[in-house]
This record gives sequence, C-alpha cells and structure tokens, in this order.
Amino acid sequence: MSFAHTIANRRYTFGSLRELLAKATPLRSGDVLAGIAAESAEERVAAQFALADLPLAHFLSEQVVPYEDDEVTRLIVDTHNAGAFAPVRSFTVGELRDWLLSDEATLERLAALGPGFTPEMVAAVSKLMRVQDLIAAAAKIRVVTRFRTTVGLPGRLSARLQPNHPTDSPAGIAASILDGLLLGSGDAVIGVNPAGDGVEVTAQLLRMMDTLRERFRIPVQSCVLAHITTQMAALAHDAPVDLLFQSIAGTEAANRSFGVNLALLTEAHEAGQALKRGAVCVDGQIGSNILYFETGQGSALSANAHYGAGGLGVDQQTLEARAYAVARHFRPMLVNTVVGFIGPEYLYDGKQILRAGLEDHFCGKLLGLPMGCDVCYTNHAEADQDDMDTLLTLLGVAGVNYIMGVPGADDVMLNYQSTSFHDALYLRRVLGLRPAPEFEAWMEGDGFGRLALEARHPERLLTV
Repeated sequence: MSFAHTIANRRYTFGSLRELLAKATPLRSGDVLAGIAAESAEERVAAQFALADLPLAHFLSEQVVPYEDDEVTRLIVDTHNAGAFAPVRSFTVGELRDWLLSDEATLERLAALGPGFTPEMVAAVSKLMRVQDLIAAAAKIRVVTRFRTTVGLPGRLSARLQPNHPTDSPAGIAASILDGLLLGSGDAVIGVNPAGDGVEVTAQLLRMMDTLRERFRIPVQSCVLAHITTQMAALAHDAPVDLLFQSIAGTEAANRSFGVNLALLTEAHEAGQALKRGAVCVDGQIGSNILYFETGQGSALSANAHYGAGGLGVDQQTLEARAYAVARHFRPMLVNTVVGFIGPEYLYDGKQILRAGLEDHFCGKLLGLPMGCDVCYTNHAEADQDDMDTLLTLLGVAGVNYIMGVPGADDVMLNYQSTSFHDALYLRRVLGLRPAPEFEAWMEGDGFGRLALEARHPERLLTV
C-alpha cells in the first residue's frame, strides 16, 4: 500500500508505512546517514500530512519489520490489547494527536489506553507534535513503580546516583556515593557502570553498596550495569542483587548485538523476582519492579540492524519506540533513554538531542513506561551544557520520573557529559518537586544524620 499527499501541485508518494514514517520524521543526522530522511522540508511536510490522515488501525495490518523475521515484532503483534485499543480504533494519527492534547485525555483514560497502543502508533503521533505538544501530553501521564522507593508519583523527581570510576575503585565509587547521597540523589537507583565486565568486580561492588545501605538504613536500590549474564552469574554466587540491568533495542538483530534476546530477559526477570528483595513502600505495596533498561535512538542503526539492506530502513525514532515494547513486557522499575550518548552521527546537535529526548519521554510514557532520561551529549557533538539545561528543564515540566546524578556532570569513566547532583537540586527547587517519599523521610531522619557525621571521616565509610 502506498500513501500520498500533494503540495503546490506536486504529488509526493510514499511506498510503504516504513517509508512514510521515515520521511515524516523531524530532521536528524542518523536518518540522513541511513539514507532514509526526507530530501526537503516540503517532502517532510507532505509525509506528515499523509501520516496525519492514516487510520490507527492500519498499524495492525502493516508491520515496519516483518513478523516472520523479528521476535520484537511478534511480541508487539501477539500481545496487542484489542480491548484497550477499542476506544481510539476509529481515530486517524492526526485525530489521536488532537485528542491527546484535549481535556478528554485524562490520567485515567491514558493509563487505560496504554496497552492498546503499538510503538509504531505512538512514534507516528509524536512526529506530528511540536515540542510543547510532547511536553503537554506527557505531563498528563504518571507511571509509578516500586522497589524500596516509590518512583513516579506526582510532585516528585528522583535521581539515579551514577558513581562511575575509570578503574572500578571501591574507594572512589564510595566517595561519589557519599557525595550524591548528601546532595539528595540516589532515590531512583545507585547504579554503577563498571569499567570491566567481570563477575568478581560486579559482586564486590554490589556487596559494598548493600553494606552501605544496611549500615545507614538507606531506602535505595542498587545496580551494577554489567551485562545481564554477568549480573546473573553474580546472583548465582549470592551477590545481593536488587535491580537487574540491560541495554535493549527495537529489533531482534539489534538486541542480538547486545548479546540478549527475549528468552534471556525472561530468565533474568524470573531470577530477580525470586529473590523478593523489594520492601514495603509508603502505599503499603511490596516493591516488585526489578528490571532497569536503557535505550537510545540510533542503537539499531549503529549495529546495522535497522533493516536497511536491500530496501528502505526503519527510522531511528520508530525503532526506539519499538524498544519500549520490549521494556513494557517486563514491567521494569526504570527505563532510561540515554539520549545523546551515541554521538552526533545520530543526533547532530543540541536541537536534535532536545527533540529526541522529549519524543522518547512522551512515547515511553504513553506506552506505560516509567521514563527517565540521561540528559547528555558527547564531547564531539554540536552541543553544550546550556542545551542540556534546556532539555533538563523541559523534561521536568513534562513530568520525567528521574534524571542522572553524575559527580560534576562529567562521567570520567564513560567520557561524556550528563547532569549532576546539583542539577537535580535545581530542578526540584524551581519546579517545587521532592524526592521519592521513602528517601525523603530517610533524609529527614537519624540515618541521614549519621551518614553526614561519618562524612567528616570518609576513611571510615570506605571500610564498608
């Protein structure tokens, strides 16, 4: 099936849903690199007009990645909730955009519709939205998850404490953890990206963080962001595993490049659930969301897994939304779009990074995911910290669940620029937001006071 729209007596035709979605995407360097971007602003507008008139139901009959070739497509199709989709089945993509911005799109209705949307539907509607639309619609949606803290409640903003170290020094990591806790970060997770991927280092860091947590009775969850098989091996050696982490993508081939598939993720999810390490949270529910996923636009293209060989590839933003279908299946605690991390080959400058971050946040939340964002850029991108301040503030207005807390906003191990503990304080202060309730109560109690006293003698902390 083809799609068409005429502008100024010129008729633009798009030969497939895959091509239509690619040509309708706001400009970004990754799609130009893949050879699938619109050739002019006029062609992009024509594609957006054609996309706006496309019935949502069409997405159930045409797949951008073949069903028989890809387990992510099979997951999307086989788990689609037709009952949840029924209220908007007659809508076009353009009508869905208008409805999302209307007063009829309430928190309750959006939550009920989430299981009925496919990732391609939400990617499509995001392509018709300006920045304020992405913010206004996402701000209506709350997705709440629990482990030892409750993340995503209205009026709250959490932070992942990211205490990375270039040699995985426990002393250096502990110092960064101390710094972050004293500045109010860590209520989303204390998550270390290890420089190596060994089981011994992973288990050592998990034990160090868990001992610190128990010593000061801190209501946090920890994670070492090694490969998920490494974390499972540490778990098998009785390491105190809270959240299990993995990077994921929107095609089976891209996930294969990460060394994972749906079966492995299912095995890890079941192993983590069996530990039952979650706590009773403020609402009386026991925390049971135990997976932490990271994604990023361009990951499939960088792995040559965007289905571009022998035909028109899938655009990177649609593939990013498909990664959220994988995440949604496992009811994760946290999902984090690492928006500018891959580099300018995929998101060239601050403008493209800003747009992508807001798209990812909107699409993930509309699909029912607890979205956070690593507001970040690499040093060779045409971006700077002012761009990140803008995206950080806009995400706060849009209701992002959490951001990153990196010492000095400069990750000395991964070598990229992110947000700091002070950035989380800024956003909470200007928007009147607070940490997760369990963590906030700890900060006001004796445990935080004892930690602050011990901080005068940091050598004592490093013995944990």
